[in-house]
Amino acid sequence: MNADTLDRLSEIDQADVVRCARVLLRRPLLRTGGPESDLLPLIYRHRATLAELFAGVLGYRLVVERRFARLYKSGPGNDPTRGEPSLTPRGYAYLALCLASLTGIGQQTLLSRLVTDIRSAANQAGIEVSDDLGELRAIASALRHLVSLGVLSETEGTVTGDEEALLTIDTTLLGQLVAGPLGVATTPSELVTLAARPGPRGVEHALRRRLVENPLTHYADLPDEEAAWLRRRARQESRLIERCFGLVTEVRLEGIAVTDPEDYLTDVPFPGQSTVARVALLALPELLRAGEARDGWVAVTVDAVTAVCDELVDAYPAAWSKLMVASLPKLTDDVLRLLLSLGLARPADGGWLLSPAAHRWLPEPDGAPRQAEEPKLEPEPGWSLFDHEKELP
Repeated sequence: MNADTLDRLSEIDQADVVRCARVLLRRPLLRTGGPESDLLPLIYRHRATLAELFAGVLGYRLVVERRFARLYKSGPGNDPTRGEPSLTPRGYAYLALCLASLTGIGQQTLLSRLVTDIRSAANQAGIEVSDDLGELRAIASALRHLVSLGVLSETEGTVTGDEEALLTIDTTLLGQLVAGPLGVATTPSELVTLAARPGPRGVEHALRRRLVENPLTHYADLPDEEAAWLRRRARQESRLIERCFGLVTEVRLEGIAVTDPEDYLTDVPFPGQSTVARVALLALPELLRAGEARDGWVAVTVDAVTAVCDELVDAYPAAWSKLMVASLPKLTDDVLRLLLSLGLARPADGGWLLSPAAHRWLPEPDGAPRQAEEPKLEPEPGWSLFDHEKELP
């Protein structure tokens, strides 16, 4: 399918299909009772067109039933900037163990039994487990994530409560959750690789996925064949992505930047209002001026980034959250991680390289800034999986 297929629809249906496609890109598992579930009837109505759109443009498979829609997107591969913020690496391990345990339980289970099964699965996999607070929190994070997806429902009690809980398992959603080829992969690393492989049309699907899922695509990061293909078709692909998903592209000498005018599909807004985002924005011009140019990229050291952040904190003391600037090394790390997630920086040779695209931002502070608001820290939920509530702070 291409944009010509959309042209055969009425203007209202075109707008509805694009709206549904955008929601599915943001929420690949859409379910009754979940966020934006009111759109499920519209997705069901346009399911054939949407399935054709995703299969043709991105090589994604779409499954739609009346009470859920599942878009099987490609995995991120070895990309440290992507992942569920609430899950640590240990939390991800427990999520996988929980999924393995749930497949043989049935439709309901007690929380205590599920935790016992998770521990048993960990032992079978050769994973050491303990009763310390970090382990309990990792298990709780995995369970909360499954509750948020609708795979688990808290029928009585909660997964983070102080008492026993009865959980109901949506076996249909459970079966739709894993996108990677479990039956093919023989090792975890192979599963990650296979889940991130290109679609049926190879280069075409791989690059479109990259454009849709990433704010920046640098020609220098692509194999020669892919870079040549994208250079030839940059304008055409830009029009297709805008037509199908409402995204706006900016074709540059070094690559293609993609933005969402509505910020709906924007994972990390930039420029942003947080202390880290504003420090990063103001730090870029000085870092670009002082760094060493390397084929369009600018090399900077961590010490240089720290020095610029320190100057900004001292120059505008009323502008920042005191909590966020209390530790200069942490602020520096947060700034670099933000730029990494945006594709504007990457680690290299013990330092960092700033993307040529960083030159598009040349901000200047305008007058005396007002006092930044302190971020509100959410309290830890009270919970106990093994009656260890005394260990909680």
